[in-house]
Amino acid sequence: MGGHTIIIQPDDGLDPVISAIARATKTLRVKMFTLTDPTIVRTIIEAHGRGVNTRVQLNPQRSSGTRANDDTFRALTEAKVPVQWTNPTFVVTHEKSMVVDDTRALISTFNFCEKYFTKTRDYGVLTEVPEEVQEVAAGFDADWNREEFVVDDKSRLLWSVANSRDRMAEFIDEAKHSVEVQHPKYCDVSILDRLVNACNRGVAVRVLCGGLHPISPADVLETTASLRVLHHAGAKVHVMKHPKVHCKLIVRDRHGALIGSMNIDRHAFELRRELGIQIDEKSNVERLREVFERDWSDSKKYDTPDPLEAIKEVPEDGHDPAD
Repeated sequence: MGGHTIIIQPDDGLDPVISAIARATKTLRVKMFTLTDPTIVRTIIEAHGRGVNTRVQLNPQRSSGTRANDDTFRALTEAKVPVQWTNPTFVVTHEKSMVVDDTRALISTFNFCEKYFTKTRDYGVLTEVPEEVQEVAAGFDADWNREEFVVDDKSRLLWSVANSRDRMAEFIDEAKHSVEVQHPKYCDVSILDRLVNACNRGVAVRVLCGGLHPISPADVLETTASLRVLHHAGAKVHVMKHPKVHCKLIVRDRHGALIGSMNIDRHAFELRRELGIQIDEKSNVERLREVFERDWSDSKKYDTPDPLEAIKEVPEDGHDPAD
């Protein structure tokens, strides 16, 4: 039985993704919120050219209406790679996944775009656990065929809109000693409530955010208010600037971690297709904690601004609420 391999960005760069695609011999499934990196596009086309049964799903537009994938869609179509827009059941498909040869699957917080390999803190998990790989593939196929995808209650994966909020809440509720959170947005009161409750029962909660950088105008009020509530509850809240926070990571008691595409955001739980995974291997969790500790050391205490003042500091075009 296979296990999990952690990918750290921008430390690990393009190589893990390119290598995974280049190793494909039979099948390749890619489902991506944004896919614009030319090297990855070329490697996908090359896989198709050597006879790999390749299918790609791309999110058509962001919540704001902007479109990032049109050129990639056109390039894949011209190369005769089977490609289609993601399932319209979901307002946005924010999932970032790939399945290679039905034996390996990537679940990531990073898009397949240059900046996520060079400028942002992001994470990925390459899983070779057969049940997990099969489940990611089944989710791809269901969305490709516009069919309902039913998530098993015993799944180790977090899916939106099926189980992601409940699983994240349960994960936090089970913390006994520590919770480390590295997320850009805090826009869901149920998860905020779980973190506050953890503080109240003596769990050491540390929150590492990106300040106002990753926040759209629509999310500034809730995120800044939530961070202030967490501070008042006893959590330590820090801000990091470099690399920029795009990751979605929660570590519990040094024994488990959640990584996925979903922000702490009600829309991520209720409206969008998202995918995450829980990992428990000691070596992997320790590697994630080492990166968190490094980022924490390079960060500073965040004097979270008054929400009503913070909203005035964000440009009107802001930052897309799903990225």
